[in-house]
Amino acid sequence: MNTPIEWLKSYLPDITFTEKEFSDRLTLFGTKVESFEKLDKNLDKIVVGKILSIEKHPDADKLVVTQVDVGKEKLQIVTGASNINVGDLVPIVLDGGKVAANRHEAGNKDGFVIKKGELRGVKSNGMMCSIDELGMSSFLYPEAPENGIYIFNEDLEVGSDAVEALSLHNTVFEYEITSNRVDCFSMIGIAREVAVAFGQKFVSPVIKETGNDDDVNKYISLAIEDEKLCRRFCARVVKNVKVGPSPKWLQRRLSSCGIRPINNIVDITNYVMKEYGQPMHAYDISTIEENKIIVKRAENGEFITLDGQKRQLDTDMVMIHDGKKAIGIGGIMGGQNSMITENVDTVVFEAACFDGTNIRLSSKRLGLRTEASALFEKGLNPRSAYLAVQRACELVEELKCGEVVGGVADINLSEEKERKLKFDDKKINDILGTEISKAKMAKYFDRLGFIIHDDNLTVPWFRTDIEGVADLAEEVARCYGYDKIPTKLPVFAGGMGGITKEEKIEKIISQVAINYGFSQSMSYSFEGARVFDKLLFSSDAKERYAIELLNPLGEDFKLMRTTTVNGLLNCLSINYNRRNKEVRLFELGKVYIPKELPLKELPFENPKITLGFYDSGDFFDMKAVVEAILRSVGIDRDINFINDESVSFLHSGRQAKVSCNDTELGYLGELHPLVAQAYKLPDNGADRTYIACLDLNTLEKLSRFDTIYRAIPKYPASTRDLSFVLNKSVKAADIERIIKNNADGILENVELFDIYEREGIGEDNRSLAYSLIFRADDRTLSDDEITAAVNRILEELGRIGVNLRV
Repeated sequence: MNTPIEWLKSYLPDITFTEKEFSDRLTLFGTKVESFEKLDKNLDKIVVGKILSIEKHPDADKLVVTQVDVGKEKLQIVTGASNINVGDLVPIVLDGGKVAANRHEAGNKDGFVIKKGELRGVKSNGMMCSIDELGMSSFLYPEAPENGIYIFNEDLEVGSDAVEALSLHNTVFEYEITSNRVDCFSMIGIAREVAVAFGQKFVSPVIKETGNDDDVNKYISLAIEDEKLCRRFCARVVKNVKVGPSPKWLQRRLSSCGIRPINNIVDITNYVMKEYGQPMHAYDISTIEENKIIVKRAENGEFITLDGQKRQLDTDMVMIHDGKKAIGIGGIMGGQNSMITENVDTVVFEAACFDGTNIRLSSKRLGLRTEASALFEKGLNPRSAYLAVQRACELVEELKCGEVVGGVADINLSEEKERKLKFDDKKINDILGTEISKAKMAKYFDRLGFIIHDDNLTVPWFRTDIEGVADLAEEVARCYGYDKIPTKLPVFAGGMGGITKEEKIEKIISQVAINYGFSQSMSYSFEGARVFDKLLFSSDAKERYAIELLNPLGEDFKLMRTTTVNGLLNCLSINYNRRNKEVRLFELGKVYIPKELPLKELPFENPKITLGFYDSGDFFDMKAVVEAILRSVGIDRDINFINDESVSFLHSGRQAKVSCNDTELGYLGELHPLVAQAYKLPDNGADRTYIACLDLNTLEKLSRFDTIYRAIPKYPASTRDLSFVLNKSVKAADIERIIKNNADGILENVELFDIYEREGIGEDNRSLAYSLIFRADDRTLSDDEITAAVNRILEELGRIGVNLRV
């Protein structure tokens, strides 16, 4: 929403402020000023000059030498303009003045300074300006030539301010308006906000009665066939229309809002839309068959809109018809078959209140979003339609461009009632944490347009966003000042809060990952079907059983993800291809598993922690991180890493399942070379990519956070170091399990401290050396007890081909 300050001040005659004061005050009031632009910021010493003579340049065929009257003096100016004549009034930049940066050049934000000089040996004491050099364009100033000097077509005083004549001593403010404040998408709405914010008087425009003794119903009849699509439809008729340019003040106001002036009839509809926030449309009554306007649902087929484009209609769209044909898409754009031309004699002004949801959906299906549809989809008040047609007819009479027919054709199905809310100052103070008196609140509401009666507040008709006490509290907060509201901690009736076990586990795991050098990443929960092929999933893999979105952002965001690996690999890939070394990332995210397809109930959301790194370790480094994570949540016994080949995107010989007893926790391994190639990740030499993934729901079930006290041991420990020879096919985990299960409860710890592989012990063999610590809680162990335990261990290991190395 843009508002030029000159237009805004017409409703606030006594207000004064600087641009910064305006921006700060209104933003703090809750109507955020996004930016502002001073239209004359790069314009200085520009006056109206009258061309007295034009002569050829003695040394240049394309230049002319002019004598120009600028009021106090006459100047000689050399120019290459070909569109000027003696007697023309043109903008002249005096010596030392400034013009805006030409949009076709490498622009200077501070404009260009113009100085006296010579052109081909002839003195030039200033410069004539094009509209481009004044910072505007011929789009917004249609009377200006595309290429050439701007020529004033009105009688102006020679030497007067040319910038003032073009209404460029103006500042345009741009706002960020929330969609619920539909009243602020209008000049009047913003003016009301400014009046309250600055404590100034708001002068509401008073619409004068218009119309002759004729009856509008003789010219046009209205009908609404579907009450859900349209709650109000108003029309007025203007005959003996004289189409022509609008007066300069109206053109300039539209131009300052970025709207191109067209002609007086079209400009009136655009002016009313900006002023009241109510879209309007004008029809040539000669194109309306049977003099009927009917609001009903569209029929399937094509329709040509004002922009000359064919639009595909469906029966959910609201359409404006005459007695025989469609003449406009309701709330979006009129039809080419009823457009206003210069030969029009009688015009029908119409304004309506359409269903906002229908307009939004129709606009989206058509691929056509207009300023009108953007307003309608926010939900307008039916009263605005009536005010708009009345204001349009008032402007017709003011501009003397037609004769207004008496009466208003009006179908009002809205049954608009006053909305009343209880004025509960205590509850408002409780919400805000303030102690504002009821009398002070009453003053705020009075300034905002509320009517106070006893303990009730009547909501102004234009504030459709006010629904309950929370909205009333917001209005009080805005007027009181957000900066004055004290900061207080919230009070909870149920005592102190806490975090869930799931949140605790996520927090602990995150800290462990960070301690091991990992950084947290985040990725979308939406993916494309191509992910399954990149990760080498088989055609019947369960991961392909995914939920498809009805309205995806694109093919690559069509499915709810069933694996978190793709997102992490993409993040690793971005870092690798930007030459970031030794990157470690982890993500806490969910996968979405449907219970059945098509989806009839919400999917199962399964949280995972996924870790990945490249160029910073190997399989065993990742294994150490996984073990640390499991220990951190109390899972430190019966952990197994079982060689596996079931994970398609991991190297078949370098992956493992992680389990606790018989419960699977996740997996880890080296990325498959083909997958690494698909993601442009390292897959050779020391630079390889490793992935691990653990199921957080399972970790939560198995986790233990109970602290068990154990006294410091009173009795000494005894250590035995054993070295075994075994076939390479025997797993170290099996050896460790047998040692623990056969130590008669006196084994305190077992640790693998050496691996040896040489020809001396056999090509298919290797040697593993373990350190065993024995200790009892109630006595000093004897050598016989320890020897007996070691013998039992050696006996059981011998059964699987593991022998003591000698």
